[in-house]
Amino acid sequence: MILFTGDTHGEESRFYQILAAQEKEWTEKDTLIVTGDFQYLFRDDFWEHKFLNELERKRYTICFCCGNHENFDALEGYETETWNGGKVHRIRNNIYHLMRGQFFTIEGKKIFTFGGAHSIDWYMRKEHISWWRQEMPCPQEYAEARENLKRHGYVVDYIVTHTAPTEIIEALGFQPDPDEAELNGFLQEIMRGVKYGEWFFGHWHRDARVDDKHRAIWFDVEKR
Repeated sequence: MILFTGDTHGEESRFYQILAAQEKEWTEKDTLIVTGDFQYLFRDDFWEHKFLNELERKRYTICFCCGNHENFDALEGYETETWNGGKVHRIRNNIYHLMRGQFFTIEGKKIFTFGGAHSIDWYMRKEHISWWRQEMPCPQEYAEARENLKRHGYVVDYIVTHTAPTEIIEALGFQPDPDEAELNGFLQEIMRGVKYGEWFFGHWHRDARVDDKHRAIWFDVEKR
């Protein structure tokens, strides 16, 4: 079973309380995917690593695409590996950061990931402590994503991102961030040019189905 949920923001209660009842049914065959702002490796301190060690004891696999609130210096400190067909940072034996522009095959389903977003409060944060420039994709990541999409024939079962295409943001009732325009435009390009089953995204702190293909997710868990 593949499960999708939204921004966890390093909140231990998400696993101790909110997911506790549901996860009793999950096994080593199940994969939980967080749509960005995982944030359990944000301060990169003793307490966060202690909690990551506790998560490592879960029977199921935990994956996340990056949001805008991640410690990218810490993430990039892990070696890049290949897992289920795509590039990852393996944080623990069962915890993987799904890198941008990658295809993964999980339970026979193709999943394309492209994390990242812009922090509107970046000017109030301190670089390399609470804010990282790598929150937004670089040209090489866009190029690799386009190449991988082409290689897979522009067909995928699920797309997982942090933010969303421009028109989906507007459909949710939000005004797109001008500083995120390049990323939103790229996702709009994917929306128009790729055949996909469903698209899951976080960032906007909403649990809402925009239409039959697009799902904003925060605290809900979608099972597939």
